[in-house]
Amino acid sequence: MPKQQCRLNVLESNVTQVIRMLSRIPNLFVDFSLFVSELSGWRRAVAAFSAGLLSCLALPPFYLVPVLIASFGVLVWLIDSACTPGSVQRTSVSKPLWRRALSVFVIGWCFGFGQFLFGLYWISSALLVDATSFGWAVPLSAAVLPACLAFFPAFGLSGAAVIWSRGVGRIALLAIVWTGAEWLRGHVLTGFPWNLIGYVWTETGVMIQSVALVGIYGLGAMTVFAVSAPAVLADKNVSRQVSWLTVGFGATLIAVFGIWGGGRLAVAKYDFYPDVTVRVVQPNIEQHLKWRRDQRHVNFKRLLDLTAAPGASAITHVIWPEAATPYYLGQELARRAEIAAHLLPQQVLLTGTLRRDIGPNGEPRSWNSFLALDDRGRIQNTYDKSHLVPFGEYLPFRGILSAMGIEKITAGLGDYSAGPGRTTLQVTGAPPFSPLICYEVIFPAEVASAHPRPAWLLNVTNDAWYGKSTGPHQHFAMAQVRAVEEGLPLVRAANTGISAIIDPYGRKIAQLGLGEGGVLDAPLPRALGSIPLYARWGDWACTPILLIFALFMRIYRKKY
Repeated sequence: MPKQQCRLNVLESNVTQVIRMLSRIPNLFVDFSLFVSELSGWRRAVAAFSAGLLSCLALPPFYLVPVLIASFGVLVWLIDSACTPGSVQRTSVSKPLWRRALSVFVIGWCFGFGQFLFGLYWISSALLVDATSFGWAVPLSAAVLPACLAFFPAFGLSGAAVIWSRGVGRIALLAIVWTGAEWLRGHVLTGFPWNLIGYVWTETGVMIQSVALVGIYGLGAMTVFAVSAPAVLADKNVSRQVSWLTVGFGATLIAVFGIWGGGRLAVAKYDFYPDVTVRVVQPNIEQHLKWRRDQRHVNFKRLLDLTAAPGASAITHVIWPEAATPYYLGQELARRAEIAAHLLPQQVLLTGTLRRDIGPNGEPRSWNSFLALDDRGRIQNTYDKSHLVPFGEYLPFRGILSAMGIEKITAGLGDYSAGPGRTTLQVTGAPPFSPLICYEVIFPAEVASAHPRPAWLLNVTNDAWYGKSTGPHQHFAMAQVRAVEEGLPLVRAANTGISAIIDPYGRKIAQLGLGEGGVLDAPLPRALGSIPLYARWGDWACTPILLIFALFMRIYRKKY
């Protein structure tokens, strides 16, 4: 037999095997969906909780994205069973509307509770820094916060139950309501857009480029659709062709944006400012030692020594992390003189610091601030953090909670004051930049002033509060995404955590890992020549994606 014919036979055999394997997938989904759909009561709640817990493995630092297919598949089938009695194998009479909404509310809450419980466990580490004072609150941070955040998916999904029906249209509906719930979580009260589902792609440089077009919320919507679509393979009331079409549509969305992102990186061109070289200092001081009186001088000296470490002659700007020293640098001339003695001529220090003064009525006020010092110790510019951390920097409902003996976990009595909001700073020798203190960097479309627009982002933070947990990795991933959304390079200085210099495509030029001490020296990248669509439109940029899903839902909701 000719070799060419043999190769054709082998190819035909391989293709046949692949087709057979694919044909078995729906049967596997049917079997699993049958099991899930028959669950009720506490078993259904446990399944939803477990699915939410599983979804965390797709988030930083794990990035096991395929687990979302199982996680959101279970969520779809649980909602199916809550809206209509019986399995996915047969059509049944719908439950009363209020029962559907209540059942789905419980499912959504359990799913969200599982996701936030595992995804935010690290917050409790901050309370253990001073366990004597705040250890009692660990159960509250570990369970009550996730329980409260779980209401966002719960309300969103219970609203979807009103029009939920078995068919491929429900996949688009799920993507829309999930995105709406995430957006509300990022804006209601002070907002907490942590661990949005789109961040599962952060490690995938090509896929994360899509946030320059549709933002993290748009990427999240596409992700939910794509990972939920395989659930329709278990639907007996939907034709096999339409089921695979839905799966293919979700996969195509991801593929198209991934290919676009790959092409964007392939032709990515930017250069560096020729006369700007930054030194990022990561002192790696453990949080329980940072504010101890007997360690103040030791910690301050470590910052000074790293500032003047070998290679300093090439540096134009030195960057220290959030609240780098225990001193109020704005008032302490002697400390500023020490800093100036370690700076070379024309060098500028950019650092986080605490600031205080006396209010008009004689009351003491303090801020979590940022300032720039020149080589003579003079203050060139300042910025006060505007988006404060609840319980960390201020106490919500202070009148009630303070009477109960509850205080914020950071040092000092009283709350920090909030600054006026986003601003663009100018210092000697550097292009204008947007200062972001700690978790200010997690808020999409809120990191850069439009007028004037900065040329780079500077994030100073202290992730030592959270030890060697997943928290610092998640925080860093969000900073990467902000760089891509805005088309701006980002410099990040952490006490410890992950310090890095990130280009406007979200790629790491240099990095110091969690638990490492030292310095990063690198030139400052330039911003992209054109402003990304998301930076122009903000969260409205994800609207076209949601409209596409709404059209998909309208076409397929009743017919299939």
